[in-house]
Amino acid sequence: MKIGLRASSLGLLALAPVCLSAQPPSAQAAPAKPRLQPRLWTRMSEDITKIADEVDGRVGVFIRSLETGDTFSLHGEEVFPAASTIKLALLLELYRRPEEGQERVPRARLSDEYLLQPRDLAEDSAILGNLTPGTRLTNRDLALFTVVVSDNSATNILIDRLGMARVNATLERLGLKNTHLRRKMMDLQAAREGRENLTTPRELADLLGAIQRGPDLAPEARADLMRLLRTPKDGFLTRLLPEALPVANKPGVLPGVRNDVGLVLLKDRPFLIAVMTSHLRDERQGEAAIARIALRAAACFEMDAATSPEGRVLGPLLVH
Repeated sequence: MKIGLRASSLGLLALAPVCLSAQPPSAQAAPAKPRLQPRLWTRMSEDITKIADEVDGRVGVFIRSLETGDTFSLHGEEVFPAASTIKLALLLELYRRPEEGQERVPRARLSDEYLLQPRDLAEDSAILGNLTPGTRLTNRDLALFTVVVSDNSATNILIDRLGMARVNATLERLGLKNTHLRRKMMDLQAAREGRENLTTPRELADLLGAIQRGPDLAPEARADLMRLLRTPKDGFLTRLLPEALPVANKPGVLPGVRNDVGLVLLKDRPFLIAVMTSHLRDERQGEAAIARIALRAAACFEMDAATSPEGRVLGPLLVH
């Protein structure tokens, strides 16, 4: 079933919360990258804003082209509950290379083993909840379960092994000032006390960008973690995208909250996208909006790569 995306008649000047920008070149910088075609970019911006406005709840979107540097932001600086997207911070900390001379306490390694105990089990643990107590797992196994099925027990074990303070120190060093790991998974009491895990759409995209290209990861570690993130999973960004289009993503779910962040690996036009929602009366509506926004963005980027400046389509299109 295809969802029609009809362009809004609103002009960009009427869209106060929307920010469109690209990094300005400095005097000594290399020649600026080409910008995305303005007509396509404007149309995408209007359509995404319209989709977000139809949701009975709050929607934040941040998109960045890895090819041109263009960005789109709709409430991209607002703070949202992170849900399971905060697990990206945990994974970055697990996979990052040690800082020379600064590791007073030995860091957990991917190959370190852990003996599963009954006390480790948290709610919504699809894998660990069905394993036999005493099963021996590596930290890399725990990372796999954390990414692919968002297993909360695996996540909480990694929080204990890595240390919440250490994870937050890495986030602060990356300049992600509104992204915080403040509680374990399924700790409702901590959430009631105001210790929610938080981030913004922009910082969530930047966090995935740090995994994809940042200096913290050795090449082999980056390749392994990106391989895990590209594993098909039950998310929202990919629901309307072609199966042949690779996406490295991490969704998150809480009552009234639906999030997803991903790297969409379109040929010639890869882009980062984070869509966050909260205050949802209808969670399915929020999920559908994330899927529609991702489809609209992918269609824009692919059309930009496939057409001449005058608009002639020069190659086959994957996204419809």
